Amino acid sequence: MSDCAIESIATRDARFPLPGGAGSDALHTNSEYCFAVTLLSSRDGLCGTGIALTLGEGNRLVCDAIELLAKSLSKLDIEEVMSDFGSVSRRLADHPSLRWLGPHKGVVHLALASITNACFDLWAKSRKVPLWKLLLDLTPQEIVRLLDLSYLDEVLCEQEALNLVAANVPCRPERKTILEKGYPGYDTSVGWIAYDDERVRELTAQAIDRGFQAFKLKVGSPEHERDLRRAAILRECIGDTGTLMFDANQSWGLPLALDICRSLAKFQPLWIEEPTHPDDIRAHARLAEEIAPVQIAAGEHIPNRVLFKNFMQAGAVHYVQADCTRLGGVSEFLTVSLLAKKLGLPVVPHVGDMGQLHQHLVLFITSPWAMKFRSSNTYPICATTLYFRRWLKMGAIESRKNLVRPAI
Repeated sequence: MSDCAIESIATRDARFPLPGGAGSDALHTNSEYCFAVTLLSSRDGLCGTGIALTLGEGNRLVCDAIELLAKSLSKLDIEEVMSDFGSVSRRLADHPSLRWLGPHKGVVHLALASITNACFDLWAKSRKVPLWKLLLDLTPQEIVRLLDLSYLDEVLCEQEALNLVAANVPCRPERKTILEKGYPGYDTSVGWIAYDDERVRELTAQAIDRGFQAFKLKVGSPEHERDLRRAAILRECIGDTGTLMFDANQSWGLPLALDICRSLAKFQPLWIEEPTHPDDIRAHARLAEEIAPVQIAAGEHIPNRVLFKNFMQAGAVHYVQADCTRLGGVSEFLTVSLLAKKLGLPVVPHVGDMGQLHQHLVLFITSPWAMKFRSSNTYPICATTLYFRRWLKMGAIESRKNLVRPAI
């Protein structure tokens, strides 16, 4: 393996204004897509890039936390770092001072996500392969050494994780077509909450023309009748055969969530996403029981494997929307995916505008261990990713800030 030592560490505060109304939901009404970027430069000229998503103000705080957390990686060879990354990740997450600010959530955990993703990127570049291929080339033992399984012992011990990975290695060839055909996607961009009815109709028609068959609508308007009207419009546009999902972005308390979810059920959604506060496991569990057969999706704001474990064990989530820029990066994403496999739940990654990295991971998680989705209409890749790339290509998004801090 090449001698690829981390020579310098820098951060970038990258911000991208959105077109009017895009990115809006019930609680995040003036979003700006921002990345707290980690740059790990090696002595042989490679640079590993990692990201964590924020929505504007606060992005600089994550960059500051990256600079504090990443210091201990300086001068280490990337192969040394990744040979037992589970231990490295735990050491970073358990920083004796910064851990107090979490633990394992918030600004410091977003920083860990960006650092971790940069480590995986530099590792893949040093081996001259894409990330998904690098992961597939690892032995089950090497994969498990990437994971921090602490606090999961009673559900997923190291040997169980190893067995889950190893059991599906022989059937990888059955899934090779994924590399050629890719995954179907659902389109969130038709239903931002700021869009009026006519805009929803117009964008849905365009998405159908492009071949989409699944669509997600933002709900949680102050006027609840507006949510029902928009839901009716989208169901009318996509017909009975289209797949429909709703996303409340945490806007309802439990009593209101129960009432509105029951009203939305008549539109036959595949799921209702984030119907209440993301830490309220008990409320999610009650909703899951009372609005069945409508199912619940969550994960965009579930920050770590321990909370995911509790959601899954409580029956509070049906679709696991793990996000490798909200969790502690690639490694914790894989850990949560294994947890979901162990407990029989489908993983539908929250991708937003981090889609390329998640596509690499979805290629991996469906190859070494098959993530069996409960429905043939489950769509693991979100089309917001496609819009973001299109806006960049068209010049509709210009970087407002692209600041690189001095190397550590």
